[in-house]
Amino acid sequence: MSHGAVPHGPVGGAPPETPANWPVGYPAGYPVAESDRLTRFVARLYARTPRWVVPLAAVGCVAAGIGYTLLSDPTRSAPDALPTCLLKLTTGLDCPGCGGTRALWYVLHADLPAAARHHFLFVFALPFLAYLFVAWAGRQAFGWRLPELRIGPKLVGGFLAAWLAFSVLRNLPWPPFTALYV
Repeated sequence: MSHGAVPHGPVGGAPPETPANWPVGYPAGYPVAESDRLTRFVARLYARTPRWVVPLAAVGCVAAGIGYTLLSDPTRSAPDALPTCLLKLTTGLDCPGCGGTRALWYVLHADLPAAARHHFLFVFALPFLAYLFVAWAGRQAFGWRLPELRIGPKLVGGFLAAWLAFSVLRNLPWPPFTALYV
């Protein structure tokens, strides 16, 4: 080892000593930077916060989105009413999420065929997303152990590929793809 070099891993096969302030899950043998005041404040705040606060905040965000959808009635608003999609406004193309707010409005009014007409993949994914959220929030807030959905990278990649294909096909200007316009 050269002069002034600091060993960062096992020397001679022996594992390095783990300092007391070492982060959990951090690879052993690497130096840990000293935390700044903001990081220490956030860490203390996180340690003192009840475990149900984050799921409650997430429920609040979901409720705000649902409330906005119900109050704005996106099915009756003008196509150029604010807020509008910047991609659609600038290019005239439907974005990957185009029709999602209208689909949510129809789901909230129990009209699944109309919801699927506006954004089929959103309607398809909604029950899975709802279950994943309930399982996560229940585990965080109450310690529930609901059965896990096994969603691997191949399934996520397949869904994203289908979403990309749907996004491209709905913008093609000839039949039968014009039926996908929203």
